[in-house]
Amino acid sequence: MNLEQLKYFKEKNGYTFAQLAELSGVPQGTIQKIFNGETRTPRNKTLRALEFVMKNEQQDDMPDGRKDSEEEPLGYTYGREFGSSDLVCEPSAVYKAKPGGYTLDDYYAIPDNRRVELIDGVIYDMAAPSMIHQYIIMRFCSELYGYVEKNGGDCVVLPSPLDVQIDCDDRSMLEPDLVVVCDPSKRTRRCIMGAPDLVVEILSPSSTRMDTKIKLAKYATAGVREYWLIDPDRERVCVYWTPEEDIAAVYGPQDDIPVGIFGGEFCVPMSRIFEQIRLMGV
Repeated sequence: MNLEQLKYFKEKNGYTFAQLAELSGVPQGTIQKIFNGETRTPRNKTLRALEFVMKNEQQDDMPDGRKDSEEEPLGYTYGREFGSSDLVCEPSAVYKAKPGGYTLDDYYAIPDNRRVELIDGVIYDMAAPSMIHQYIIMRFCSELYGYVEKNGGDCVVLPSPLDVQIDCDDRSMLEPDLVVVCDPSKRTRRCIMGAPDLVVEILSPSSTRMDTKIKLAKYATAGVREYWLIDPDRERVCVYWTPEEDIAAVYGPQDDIPVGIFGGEFCVPMSRIFEQIRLMGV
């Protein structure tokens, strides 16, 4: 969405800046600076959080006459690069040619400094992870690695960035936050070929829809055995032990959570991890 489209949906839905801030998790002052043009190049994750709020109202018309469903996949270039101060963000030209028809050739042609995922022929941009995101992944990886190292076996714990060619085809290449892969035949030098046994994703305002809808469905159909969604803001963890059944166990900040692929013999001490984050004061 560009700035005019954001303004259009704000006006149409009757949102105040305070309401947008509450729904998106973006500070009210940041939103106001975007809308009044003071911030010319807002962060991608900020824009995605605002777009998610707008789209969540299921509006199907755009102020430029285009249907919302026709909006291009991600991959943003900001207004100054287009020479227009009115543009907050627009899909860059490299992704406009064939939405839904991209392959691994297109994926590998994207510069290394741009983090993207390819899912069923659509390229999605990825925001840079936050400090809390990285801390959780580091702790989670450390806990799992310690258990695997102590107990042996074929399982390997791998954090992002790591390519996962989940369907073993040329239309999808995902980058989960953390995976556990117990089948040696799926591990190659270049990427993971096939579904990991365990996948962990850390939620953020810009990734919630992706992780809870698009990726959940993808992991389920691909055969992922266990899927964790960690929400650091709400101190909540949803665990799908059989993602294809779409039924999750929900844990709070005081819970230590059993790992299903290890038969429940090991629990991740999420209570200590959340406590440490609170002590950081961020």
